[in-house]
Amino acid sequence: MPKVLIADKLSAAAVAVFTTRGIETDIKVGLSKEELIEIIPQYDGLAVRSACKPDADVIAAADNLKVIGRAGIGVDNIDIKAATAKGVVVMNTPFGNAITTAEHAIAMMFAAARQIPAANARTQAGEWPKKDFMGTEVSYKTLGLIGCGNIGSRVAERAIGLKMKVAAYDPFLTEERAVELGVEKVELEDLLERADVITLHVPLTEQTKNVLSRENLAKTKKGVIIVNCARGGLVDEAATKDLLESGHISAAAFDVFAEEPAKENVLFGAPNFIATPHLGAATAEAQENVALQVAEQMSDYLLSGAVTNALNMPSITAEEAPRIKPFAALAEKLGSFAGQISDFGYEEVVIEYEGEVSDLNRKPLTAALLAGLLRASRGDVNMVSAPAVLADSGVKLTETKTEDSPVYDSLVRVKVKTKATKNSAEGGWRTLAGTLIAGKPRIVEVKGMALEGDFAPVMLYVNNLDQPGFIGALGQMLGEEKINIATFHLGRTTAGDEAIALIGIDSTPSGDMIEKLNALPQVRYAKVLTF
Repeated sequence: MPKVLIADKLSAAAVAVFTTRGIETDIKVGLSKEELIEIIPQYDGLAVRSACKPDADVIAAADNLKVIGRAGIGVDNIDIKAATAKGVVVMNTPFGNAITTAEHAIAMMFAAARQIPAANARTQAGEWPKKDFMGTEVSYKTLGLIGCGNIGSRVAERAIGLKMKVAAYDPFLTEERAVELGVEKVELEDLLERADVITLHVPLTEQTKNVLSRENLAKTKKGVIIVNCARGGLVDEAATKDLLESGHISAAAFDVFAEEPAKENVLFGAPNFIATPHLGAATAEAQENVALQVAEQMSDYLLSGAVTNALNMPSITAEEAPRIKPFAALAEKLGSFAGQISDFGYEEVVIEYEGEVSDLNRKPLTAALLAGLLRASRGDVNMVSAPAVLADSGVKLTETKTEDSPVYDSLVRVKVKTKATKNSAEGGWRTLAGTLIAGKPRIVEVKGMALEGDFAPVMLYVNNLDQPGFIGALGQMLGEEKINIATFHLGRTTAGDEAIALIGIDSTPSGDMIEKLNALPQVRYAKVLTF
């Protein structure tokens, strides 16, 4: 039975999702890093919000961990790189709090435009400062969105309802989507010059960090309002203070800060500055939604392999999973086969999908194949870490698909270009192909030669010349070691030319026997494979 640690507060309904689906749960909130490291090896899943911080040290200790689920959108508290290297899926819930966060951004815009917090404080202090608070209307003004994805698009919808013009800077926003939303797609420079209000709705990455730098803030229209309900670090806080004091920025409203909790900040006390303590997702509806979603997503992954909203692995829906799973098993075995016969490292990997399999979600299949390939030489690699490991190694990866398959309904082929060595001319291409027959993985091609065979737990792979005496000599060697032959599959180019033998055997032969086998005049290459 899978076991999940809930390390931040989740609703009782979310906990019930785990338990009703047969997943054991422990709720331990407020653990220190040392306490978390001590107990994390017991768990298959870790559910968090923002307080628990599974960093590289925690993940390194998590020997059985398969998934980290973040109830919310931000994953700054999770070391995704360490999780990926460890093979741990990291999921978030980007849709559960989108409306809540969009509403907060709109509320902050209104509060800044009409200076509501300052007016409220002075009125309740016994003043009647009506003449000191001359606000500005937002209708018919231009709202500049930096980021027009899940949350930004909802802000756009509400701003358009307020009769605002909306200009959006987002490299991933298509012209078609912009038209659909009713926004104008612009470049950042244009947005800075034109916007009366700027709101941010992007994650904090190397590309977005300090996107509103001092230099960019100086390019904005005089009197601009800045609203940040996305992530601290997107806006230069010191520059914002200076421009508030000079009057260039008329007001700013921040829900997030570069360092949180923000008990102190350079912006505190600046004129016309409004602060809230990271309340973007703080509604009862949003908290319940994201908690339920993360529980469902983690349960689906642990029980069926379905992957939803993962940040370091291709998504696999619950509907896709039953169809993808057998092809993933085939891909993993083909990758393992290729890895075990590629003794000299890889320079290039080509994966070809033919027939019906080409219409499936191929990303998890490619990840499974690469996991099998790399595990032969790198050890503990899985579907999560394999694509990143290959990319880091500099090996070129090419993936192709063809709707037609000449012989089989579906075919997966892998080609691995191996490195030649100083003392060996064995570098070159290794080519394998397989399919599903009655739902089970089968080898159907090796080095361009057609042969159909099972993936036995232990196999002998022999590349030999098609000459008399080879099979007899091989049988005698196996007999002398008291090794039983379970299956025997042969393929060849033409009579007397190159051939392949795949022999399923019941136990592993000794190193001496493999040396003798390789010494036979007909044998070019022989190796034991395990699956």
